[in-house]
Amino acid sequence: MANREALRELQSRLASRLQAARTEGVQAGWLAVEAAGGKFLFPLAQSGEIFPYTQTQQVPYTQGWFLGVANLRGGLFGVVDLASFVTGQAPVQRSDAGRAESRLVALNALLEVNCALLIDRLAGLRNTDAFVSSNDAPEGSPDYFGSGYTDASGAYWQEINLQALSQQPQFLSISA
Repeated sequence: MANREALRELQSRLASRLQAARTEGVQAGWLAVEAAGGKFLFPLAQSGEIFPYTQTQQVPYTQGWFLGVANLRGGLFGVVDLASFVTGQAPVQRSDAGRAESRLVALNALLEVNCALLIDRLAGLRNTDAFVSSNDAPEGSPDYFGSGYTDASGAYWQEINLQALSQQPQFLSISA
């Protein structure tokens, strides 16, 4: 029960910090998330609302990374397993504890794609000051990969341009 309260407090703090960042000017540039061991940065301007994990209604004859559709605050959203889409591997089965930390991050409504990305864990807000070095996207990486950043502990964070992701033919073509 204490973990649930801590998660609610974290989500509440993140939501208020996101709102403050949008109204006070850009202090943070990215929403940091983790998915299947990968660390990713979503540009705040392209990120939408964060929802707790919810079961999806499966859709037959779709790609493995497309988990189905979910009703999020009265809107119908396609749900994509981010790690499975990026790696091309089958979605990871999550335990009950893993599902408790999982979140759905909707794409910003301005991108005009009703989609939410399933991530394993929120890691907070980041700006360029949080990193000690940056480099271009790795050779041969997808078009939606932005710069890569290394933090003080040596962890590598990959920026994902959600607008470019939402326009990828593979992302838009969910049929198997």
